[in-house]
Amino acid sequence: MRDITLRQIEVIRAVMLRGTIIGAAEYLGVSAPGISRLLKHTEETLNLRLFERRGGLFVPSVEAQAVFDQIRTVYRGVENLQLALDSLKKGQNVQLAFASAPSVAQFIAARAIRNIRAQFPDLYIDLNILKIEETVDYLLLERGEFVIMSSAVDNPGIDSELIAETSLVCVLPEGHRLAEEPQISVFDLLEEPLVGIDPADPYGELLMRPFVENGLEVTHSMRGRFAQTVVSLVRHGLGVALIDRFSVAEVYMPGIVRRPLKEPSCIRSYVVTKQGRVLSSFAEYAIAQFRKELTLAATEPLTR
Repeated sequence: MRDITLRQIEVIRAVMLRGTIIGAAEYLGVSAPGISRLLKHTEETLNLRLFERRGGLFVPSVEAQAVFDQIRTVYRGVENLQLALDSLKKGQNVQLAFASAPSVAQFIAARAIRNIRAQFPDLYIDLNILKIEETVDYLLLERGEFVIMSSAVDNPGIDSELIAETSLVCVLPEGHRLAEEPQISVFDLLEEPLVGIDPADPYGELLMRPFVENGLEVTHSMRGRFAQTVVSLVRHGLGVALIDRFSVAEVYMPGIVRRPLKEPSCIRSYVVTKQGRVLSSFAEYAIAQFRKELTLAATEPLTR
């Protein structure tokens, strides 16, 4: 006895569901004579009567009940598979875990996640906020698939890919004497209380670099650990600061004024992953959204 094909199974099921050759042909979108020939050929090949003809209807034969039971089981499995695929497309019962540097998490991450949610409405998202020294363990222990960082990670088990770059800006409290200037130089800030991040931190070193490159020795009047802390201190009139554009990439930021920095500066964003790890399609899509939103933020005009 020859093996039955998937096409023959499909035709048997269609006749079983519709009860007539014409109905089965309409169900499958093919011609009725083709269904009739294939059904007859299948019964001859299997040497088994699959249907009894009763008053123009095709009724499953008693001897073929075991066959029909198996066909029902097969199609229930196919339907379950289709449901699983549809769920996967929407992100149901799937988790995407990733992390970000605080500067990116403040505003850019929310924009990227909005895009991810639009594509995968049921995807569970676990966003962590990490400093660079926490990144290696997070990735090597596979707590998440990727991290967006403001510095490359120097580790043989980690890959760092540049995805965007921008400049530093000066943030001032509203009403500050420099607030009306079109751009601000580091020399303008020498007599101002400077808020920043420890230069021993890679991100803090990037913020201090324009002063160092211009031969200026400055001392912070106060420090925060994260960019949003620095911005908050400035908003409350406790000083001025240099910060990356990504950290203040919001249309309305009441209480502060943002101005371009006169001196050249550059701060980069990297996607950092465990070397050799195959990323999920969700992670790849998420990285593309971060790349898109970071690039847009780098070119948006400063509104205040």
